[in-house]
Amino acid sequence: MKKRLLACPVALVSTLALAGCGLVPGQDGGTRTVTVWLMKGSASEEFLKRFTSAYERENPGVRLEVVIQEWTGIGKKVTAVLASEDAPDVIEVGNTQVAQYAETELLYDLTLESVRDLGHEDWVPGLAEPGSIDGSQYGIPWYAANRVVVYRKDLFRQAGVEEPPKTREQWLEDTEKINETGAQGIYLAGQDWYTLSGFIWDEGGELAVEKDGRWVGALDTPAALKGMEFYEELQSLGSGPKDADEENPPQAEVFAKGRVAQIIATPAAAAAVQERNPGLASQLGFFPIPGKTADRPGAVFTGGSDLVVPVNAGERAAAIDVVTALAGKQWQTDLARTMNHVPNKTSLASVVEGEEATAAMAAGAAGGRATPNSPKWADVEADNPIKPYMTAVLQGADPKAAARRASQQITEALSG
Repeated sequence: MKKRLLACPVALVSTLALAGCGLVPGQDGGTRTVTVWLMKGSASEEFLKRFTSAYERENPGVRLEVVIQEWTGIGKKVTAVLASEDAPDVIEVGNTQVAQYAETELLYDLTLESVRDLGHEDWVPGLAEPGSIDGSQYGIPWYAANRVVVYRKDLFRQAGVEEPPKTREQWLEDTEKINETGAQGIYLAGQDWYTLSGFIWDEGGELAVEKDGRWVGALDTPAALKGMEFYEELQSLGSGPKDADEENPPQAEVFAKGRVAQIIATPAAAAAVQERNPGLASQLGFFPIPGKTADRPGAVFTGGSDLVVPVNAGERAAAIDVVTALAGKQWQTDLARTMNHVPNKTSLASVVEGEEATAAMAAGAAGGRATPNSPKWADVEADNPIKPYMTAVLQGADPKAAARRASQQITEALSG
């Protein structure tokens, strides 16, 4: 995740006066102010107005101050504010960031609330698992997003493919049929390691595992190697570069320019495609990444956000109540429908039925995962050894040897 503080943060106060900076609610008249940091793009202004108005009406002794942050530089900002005497009461953090903040021992343990009030057993796993550290729940799932297959319905029809595939085997067969028509069945860059992660998890493998309190790379296990084998087979059905990731060049641009039938991306890629080629708008469709069997979509990396409460929150009880409201059915439903997010519970997937892209994400999120729950995983991604490993295999290197090298590099990064 990424981004930086707005020069003029948006504060939503009880009067909903949004003009200008410096409108900070006071605490006169016995009213308590609960400060909530949310990230830019997570919720619309209209949603926040609805939530603030309803919450303050139901809790007349509380005034909400919602401050919008940007992602760039947010890690250092959150780490600093957690250690300060002026921490906000609620903070939205990226789901994979919870471990690094929990390591500071400055997050409040919300295990009791997650069990008693929040229905933790039904949470989307890719949000819940990274929020849980050593058996304690520090991050409360808020919303999710993940990759799906964005496809061209016209090119599928031309190849005689009437409906999206539901299994890996059918996916390969359909992609080959599309290639036979002269179109490119799929564009998959060689270093799309998030997509590879899903294939590895489908096989029962891991990127890294914790052994005796120490994290070690696991790309060289038989299961992980099988995931890479499938990636290689799928990638060979298109002309994606073997030595670059999905942003070099941006795969949405490639998809928009030519007769490419599929890319693996979040639904947001569709907007970028339509911006470059408006004529494709009516032809774009979405389906979950197929799994090994038809009864369950493939595993996916789940991105999104959790809500945390600092240990030194000035209004801890009210903060927990705000988190409970935001994570509850009413506001999860509103947020999902307003922002096309995946709600935090698999049982709420039905609230986005009729929204093809979001429904496809929700189906995949039910079996989604997050990156290894090490506070040092960011060090792996900073100089990601998984990418050159993938390129090496795609260019003919021995998979086992390349995987051993990459696994050792992951181990070193996680031990640093």
